[in-house]
Amino acid sequence: MKPSYIDLHCHPSLKPYGKSFKYQPQKQNHLNSGRKNSIWHYSPPNFLERQVSRLLTLTKFTQTDMTTLAKANCNVVVMSLYPFEKHFLKEKMLGFKFISDILVNLAAGVSQKRIDNLRNHNSYFQDLKDEYAYYMQLHNMAQVINGITFTYRLVNNHADIENNINSTTATRRIMSVVNTIEGAHSFETGLHRDKNTADETTVLSNIETVKNWEHKPFFITLAHHFYNEICGHARSISIGLIKKQQNRGLNSDITELGFKVIDKLLNNSQGKRILIDVKHMSTASRKTYYQLLDTKYASENIPIIISHGAVNGKRSIVEWDKSDSKLSKAFSDIDVNFYDSEILRIAKSKGIFGLQLDERRIGSKKAIRSSRIYWPSKKRRSRNKSELIWNQVQHIAELLDKNGLFCWETVAIGSDFDGIINPIKGLWTAENIADIKPYLIEKAEDYLKENGSNLQAQNQISAKEIIDRLLFINANEFLKHNFK
Repeated sequence: MKPSYIDLHCHPSLKPYGKSFKYQPQKQNHLNSGRKNSIWHYSPPNFLERQVSRLLTLTKFTQTDMTTLAKANCNVVVMSLYPFEKHFLKEKMLGFKFISDILVNLAAGVSQKRIDNLRNHNSYFQDLKDEYAYYMQLHNMAQVINGITFTYRLVNNHADIENNINSTTATRRIMSVVNTIEGAHSFETGLHRDKNTADETTVLSNIETVKNWEHKPFFITLAHHFYNEICGHARSISIGLIKKQQNRGLNSDITELGFKVIDKLLNNSQGKRILIDVKHMSTASRKTYYQLLDTKYASENIPIIISHGAVNGKRSIVEWDKSDSKLSKAFSDIDVNFYDSEILRIAKSKGIFGLQLDERRIGSKKAIRSSRIYWPSKKRRSRNKSELIWNQVQHIAELLDKNGLFCWETVAIGSDFDGIINPIKGLWTAENIADIKPYLIEKAEDYLKENGSNLQAQNQISAKEIIDRLLFINANEFLKHNFK
């Protein structure tokens, strides 16, 4: 059976794990998919929820629950464990504590009991272990959907993925789940917003523990929304009432502890390296990390990973105000997005760039406005929204082609579904990937008709192959060469 796409970054457990705190026993992954604390709970958006998402950018519905992924024929999913950061919650907002709780719960779609837990717990590492255990509870457990028996299995390498795909039949399907982590605060750092609390021995010991899990993480997103005492982070929150919570450590560099954490993660003793994803790192931290790869790790061929990102159309971190592309005005030029010089680094390192399906990241405000339609037409909406994705693909392709590289092998999908995102309207859940695919092929065909002859010979491939690469081939090849 042919897989339809691979998602390099999503959060299937974030909502059901959060909902599990409402029930006794807590943190239970229920096999009954009718229960909201089940990772199989199917909750696609109804008409009202879609309108709320359009107006308020809230996604209370699930986007990558296992049933949705099964219906989307997503055979390989790279999930992200995320100990929810406590600093989303302020002591008081507008004079009241509950306002912060309500806002976070609305944005994340968890539960008030989970919010209470976030306020009261004092260990990100324990939260990480609990979410991992949540997945393990239903690992390889059967779930029947429309007469077909599905299971998900956490996998340890690409050979496991191939075995699962080859074992799939018309009536029995296996989804391969690759484990990753978002945020090195997971190792017990950044617990307090205004002071350092990390203990080096504890942090390094926790990394060692994770390296010895039955299903070791493939990579870790080193930074996230708040300062983690390991590296600086980029601005990622625009909500005024929460925005200043990000200020500590914003745009700072890798710390002394951070260098030790990076060394521990990249240490490949016994084949237990955990790769690093540079999404959410500040530009200063990214520059320093790239220098490390050029010097200390120059002989180790470490690929650069952006699990969920977008281009900003600008030349480089240093020349942040210059652009060389006619498409640059279609992009959001914030520095949590990525510069052309970084895209070249990724390609030359044989890395991967997962394209984030978040309207706040993927396009400029003008491009987003231009993609809107105000009357019901699924076909026109899909065509308009496909342009937001195609602009990113085209920009990267032209940049790589100009620099003598194969230009269609670097980009994949890293949706960030079920994270705290504002989804591309019409691309509500994983099931909608199939809806947009023909329009992406149409965009690629139009581009090749006009510009194909200007590309290097190696880059003159078919429109269908370009989109197959975007949705499946590139991610699969990256996993084949690096997930061992």
